[in-house]
Amino acid sequence: MRTFFPSESCKETHLKSINPQSWLQVERGKLAKFSSESASSIDSLIKVPEPPILPFFKPVDYVEVLARIHEELESCSPQERSNLYLLQVQVFKGLGEVKLMRRSLLSAWSKASTVYEKLVFGAWLKYEKQDEELISDLLSTCGKCAKEFGVIDIASEMPAYKKLSLQGVVVTTNEDPCPRSVSFRIGDEKIVCDRQKIAGLSAPFHTMLNGCFTESFCEEIDLSENNISPLAMRVINEFSSTGLLNEVSPDLLLEMLVFANKFCCESLKDACDRKLASLISCRQDALELLECALEENSPVLAASCLQVFLRELPDSLKDSQVVELLSNTTKQQRSIMIGPASFSLYCLLSEVSMNLDPISDESVRFLRTLVHSAETSQQKMVAYHRLGCVKFLRKELDEAEQLFEAAFNLGHTYSVIGLARLGQIKGHKHWAYEKLRSVISSSTPLGWMYQESSLYCEGEKRWDDLEKATELDPTLTYPYMYRAASFMRKQNAQAALSEINRILGFKLALECLELRFCFYLALVDYQLAICDIQAILTLSPDYRVFEGRVAASQLRTLLREHVENWTEADCWLQLYDRWSLVDDIGSLSVIYQMLESDAAKGVLYFRQSLLLLRLNCPDAAMRSLQLARQHASSEHECLVYEGWILYDTGHCEEGLQKAEESIGIKRSFEAFFLKAYALADSSLDASCSSTVISLLEDALRCPSDRLRKGQALNNLGSVYVDCGKLDAAADCYINALKIRHTRAHQGLARVHFLRNDKVAAYDEMTKLIEKAKNNASAYEKRSEYCDRDRTKADLEMVTRLDPLRVYPYRYRAAVLMDNHKEKEAIEELSRAIAFKADLHLLHLRAAFHEHIGDVMGALRDCRAALSVDPNHQEMLELHSRVNSQEP
Repeated sequence: MRTFFPSESCKETHLKSINPQSWLQVERGKLAKFSSESASSIDSLIKVPEPPILPFFKPVDYVEVLARIHEELESCSPQERSNLYLLQVQVFKGLGEVKLMRRSLLSAWSKASTVYEKLVFGAWLKYEKQDEELISDLLSTCGKCAKEFGVIDIASEMPAYKKLSLQGVVVTTNEDPCPRSVSFRIGDEKIVCDRQKIAGLSAPFHTMLNGCFTESFCEEIDLSENNISPLAMRVINEFSSTGLLNEVSPDLLLEMLVFANKFCCESLKDACDRKLASLISCRQDALELLECALEENSPVLAASCLQVFLRELPDSLKDSQVVELLSNTTKQQRSIMIGPASFSLYCLLSEVSMNLDPISDESVRFLRTLVHSAETSQQKMVAYHRLGCVKFLRKELDEAEQLFEAAFNLGHTYSVIGLARLGQIKGHKHWAYEKLRSVISSSTPLGWMYQESSLYCEGEKRWDDLEKATELDPTLTYPYMYRAASFMRKQNAQAALSEINRILGFKLALECLELRFCFYLALVDYQLAICDIQAILTLSPDYRVFEGRVAASQLRTLLREHVENWTEADCWLQLYDRWSLVDDIGSLSVIYQMLESDAAKGVLYFRQSLLLLRLNCPDAAMRSLQLARQHASSEHECLVYEGWILYDTGHCEEGLQKAEESIGIKRSFEAFFLKAYALADSSLDASCSSTVISLLEDALRCPSDRLRKGQALNNLGSVYVDCGKLDAAADCYINALKIRHTRAHQGLARVHFLRNDKVAAYDEMTKLIEKAKNNASAYEKRSEYCDRDRTKADLEMVTRLDPLRVYPYRYRAAVLMDNHKEKEAIEELSRAIAFKADLHLLHLRAAFHEHIGDVMGALRDCRAALSVDPNHQEMLELHSRVNSQEP
């Protein structure tokens, strides 16, 4: 998001010249000495842009909003469900919870009450999963269809026109009977038709042919001035008898559609509408037909054209003709095209357009339509704020102010950021500060409020606000970056690195890696600088540094000239060292460098994916796994990577199937390991443990490197522990440690604990803490093996190292509850819930509320928790119990 919505200060600040090579003209390995001259160069190198204004719905109390949505979903009509799920989508998007957001999209799609909603949410899910086409292909090789968001047969989903009786519409007053047939003259041709069949097409024809008009008694009627060709009239005549349209060209169908509309021939119009819709085969067809569909009020055709555009997102929005058609619609045209789902459609289109280019005219046009489509106050908040963000970036400041003001007045407190930034631009910095302080004093203070407030004050006040921002929301990157840059400018490199490492220890943010890279450049430590730039390129191959002005890959090329060249053997040694130190970022960097050599790339990309999963970068991990498959050196190796791709996307049985296929071709370590892993996860049967043990032993008998052998021994030890075979488990862990698989200390500690030796368990975890670079999980595990005071100290350390780990908050809250400090216990949970939508935290707080008799508080947390996981059994039981107590 940093590059998606850059801040104004970032855009206003221009480096006079960017010449990376000039920073590297120093003797290799020589460390810089700080001086007044180097301090000024540091200022030009180290820049921390203001935090972006995120274009998301960010309610102050997201728990309350989720609870209210859940409550309404319990009692609303089917027609209201999709809009409620869409609001849930917006909440989770604002929280950065991608998985939960996608699950809500899936709920909106599965609970859709109209074909229009199914069309929009199906396309949205397809867009969200646009990099997952490979998974569908792999599932098909396993005999499983994954076309859940396939093309919708819109015509079959929309009710066909039901012909109404025309009796009584007109009463014939002439005693002489009308002629049985009638000829329609068009130019020089005559088309003979059955009078009553044509009359049956519509009330106007019935009146004209059977009423008091002159035509009622004519055997020939001239239709030359009605824009209908003889050929089209013959098809209409045939349709009046059979009710069918056979092989008819699109041009003829369009002609008939216009005619049917003019003479109110609803059955003919419906038939043309559906027939035209069935003929759409590509985007060009849809472009040619949509305009006509909207003019002639043809809903099946219009929705079918729209479906083509939506299924091709984002590419279709790069087509100016598509954008022109979709962004210039009236309310009536939107009703024809998308029925009641206009807001959902333009939420999707505006998001896709903003992802392509947030300041484009196309984004503005889609967002204006979103504003016009908004009906509820929440929808208006989303639309106003989103358009305000785009107007702000385009420097259309007066309009941006009006939009932020409108969103803020409707209750979207987060829009105050836009108003404050605009105030500062206009020279009203004090007003901006006071505006933020007013918000802080009148609502529940959140981290972003103090972060924003810090921008409008100086000195200690600013520092205090940033400390408060981190206390309330430790996931915000700007406070760490500002503090780190401040230390660096004061020539305190150690404090600067320590500060930026605080957040990189639990959140691998690209902007933070870039800042640390700049620190290393300033310190002339090119070995560490290239480590970070290679980690950045692993996560984002096209990343640009220095406010987007320089390609990261270009800087890496320059840095390579100033660092020692490693041989392939050197690289493997470096990788072993970093892996054993649990230095995941360092390991990523080494693998990136190894990928330039002649080493087997499939294996390296696979190792890369494992590291990225450990670093909580699932999208990058999947990209690496797909590259591993692409570069596999053999069919059996390729099958293993396909198995992991399926396993990691929730298709465990299919992953197991791929492993078995691979073993059928060649017995290999990775195939046996995958099979053991997938089997252990997919089977709840305790008897499968012996099979898993056998598979891991088979894996260990196959050739592999020490990194993977250590992992297999560690996993085998865990299975032995679950089976109660502690001696065998200890042997596995000890053997893993012999080949420097450091994480095996944790397994060995568990064995000591199960042997009732807590001291040995504690000491074993201490060894892991001392060796591992990333050791928050080790502190958390060690806390289980000591007395309460040391447990408390370890869990405080966990929260400092990784505030996203929820167990420490739950433990501290439980201790407070045991000591009858109910208010403090709830506050402990609330401080984590404020920045992390976690089921377990909400569950425990709901239980605490119930315990103290706060039924409404318990009910609110239950409902919010069920928004996070609707099928959690314990949560459902607590909700049912609390719901029965509601006054």
